[in-house]
Amino acid sequence: MASAKLLYIAIASLDGYVADESGTWDWSAPDEEVHAFVNDVTRAAGTHLYGRRIYDVLVAWERPDELGEVTPAMRDFAELWQGADKVVYSRTLDAVSSARTRIEREFDPEAVRRLKATAGRDITVSGPQLAAQAIAAGLVDEIHLLLSPVIVGGGKRALPEGLQARLELIDVRRFERGVVSLHYAAATNGGRM
Repeated sequence: MASAKLLYIAIASLDGYVADESGTWDWSAPDEEVHAFVNDVTRAAGTHLYGRRIYDVLVAWERPDELGEVTPAMRDFAELWQGADKVVYSRTLDAVSSARTRIEREFDPEAVRRLKATAGRDITVSGPQLAAQAIAAGLVDEIHLLLSPVIVGGGKRALPEGLQARLELIDVRRFERGVVSLHYAAATNGGRM
């Protein structure tokens, strides 16, 4: 059995930030077309690894009817979220508020390697700080970076500062409202970053 892939998926500004200096990211909220695309990328994953902050945002998908108007892509994402296992890395979170979720206090690269070796489906990592740790440990197999047509000038970087890696471009896709998806695979260290 082949190892599951670890995928990093992020929506960022053209200058590479997932949130601006004030922590705002509403400029990156996906429209229906982009949301459906992210769903399709996420569909292959059976487990999601989250940093605390991104978990706090995404846990709303546990109860999508409380979000107000829910589009078909949003409902699809809620089903994907609810159907997957979730691991939240946090030193401060006391309890989770979603099913199929557990807390880990520290990121353990060896534990993630074991998970990749035994998982029947791919794994995603979300949150730039957690993704940076996974990239530094050589665990990330693919990066899906969706660039929004906005420049924010600073904030929380999508990719870690100082990262050096060779990547292989797998696919490029342009969306109606100017978002561009760049899909890369690791091209060094036997296909690992």
